[in-house]
Amino acid sequence: MNSQIQHLYDIARKTDRRIIGLMSGTSLDGLDVALCRISGSGPATAVTLERFSTVSFDEEFKAEIRTIFAKPTIDFEQLCLLNPYIGRLHGQLILNCLHNWGVAPDEVDIVASHGQTVYHAPKSQHRRDKFPNATLQIGDGDHIAAVTGILTFSDFRQKHVAHGGEGAPLAVYGDYFMFSQLGENRILLNMGGIANFTYLPADGDANRVFTTDTGPGNTLLDAYARKFLNKPYDEDGQLAAQGQVNADLLLALKKNPFFDAPFPKTTGPEVFNVPYVEEAQVRSQTLDLPATDLMATLVQFSADTITQAIERVLLNSSSEKKEVAFRIYMSGGGAHNPQLTQRLYKALPDCQFDRTDSLGIDGDAKEAVLFAVLANESLAGGSTSFGDRQGVPTVSMGKVSFPK
Repeated sequence: MNSQIQHLYDIARKTDRRIIGLMSGTSLDGLDVALCRISGSGPATAVTLERFSTVSFDEEFKAEIRTIFAKPTIDFEQLCLLNPYIGRLHGQLILNCLHNWGVAPDEVDIVASHGQTVYHAPKSQHRRDKFPNATLQIGDGDHIAAVTGILTFSDFRQKHVAHGGEGAPLAVYGDYFMFSQLGENRILLNMGGIANFTYLPADGDANRVFTTDTGPGNTLLDAYARKFLNKPYDEDGQLAAQGQVNADLLLALKKNPFFDAPFPKTTGPEVFNVPYVEEAQVRSQTLDLPATDLMATLVQFSADTITQAIERVLLNSSSEKKEVAFRIYMSGGGAHNPQLTQRLYKALPDCQFDRTDSLGIDGDAKEAVLFAVLANESLAGGSTSFGDRQGVPTVSMGKVSFPK
């Protein structure tokens, strides 16, 4: 047997594994690096977050990604060059984190890398009959493995697409394994560039669990913070707090078929971007709107579309709602924006709000931890059935890259 295969086999047989989960989202703010110790699999998965860091990307690197990010027409050479470049950069950032943490690379069993999404194209979005759902993440796993010397799982979303899913959101698996609790209806709300949530019913039935995108989280807020403030985001929603919501623009922003589509569904900055807002401003005759009012309206847009999606779950579970309260656990950058969270509290008064930190996982680390859990499931699990449903295929995910 090839020694690398034997090594993989030996890791799979361990009672617990140390796995580094990596996440770099559409906000492009940095690389989340989560060192996890994981035992068990499926609903018996137990995770301890040992170390966590977010390594910020410099502006030059962000600019390189933005030349190809969410664009239908790009410089193909740039894409080709960035694929190994990002992999090697992520590998070096892992080594830097391990050095700072006092952990040797040979003390880590697996790296689980999400990669950098550069384009997301579900069939509902591209509308080209002969082509399936598609999504593309770069930052090649072979390069991560070669730089770190650690066996690497990567490119998780392709298996999801291959089995009929849209490649996102993948949180359904990790959220169910880590956070499902009998007797409590839970919604795990992640407000990254795009907002999504996982519904975990109080009866623990995996066949009813699902994850869906709701629409913009921070992607539009961050884009206009860069435009108006020359900053990566509107800290504490300070600019938005000075403005008033414009009802005409808000109505125009909501006129998109995505919001009426059935669950589960996905979207991305390919749809919700600055040109989308500008087109809505033309239709609503609000091109001269002050920056403060525009930001306030964009916050309300995110809050309303998140609320409307969650209300659909509450309506469909109305009989349970009377008996078992719904608790919403927030994570992602949006959880730090009081302008956004206060609007959610007001719109959903019957729900109890908390953060995933109260469940033992730092909300900022949650997505990186989820990919560590996916790698663990591919190694040691893979038997939990979520039923035969579109968007929730029961599969093992991640391509394997050996260090040598």
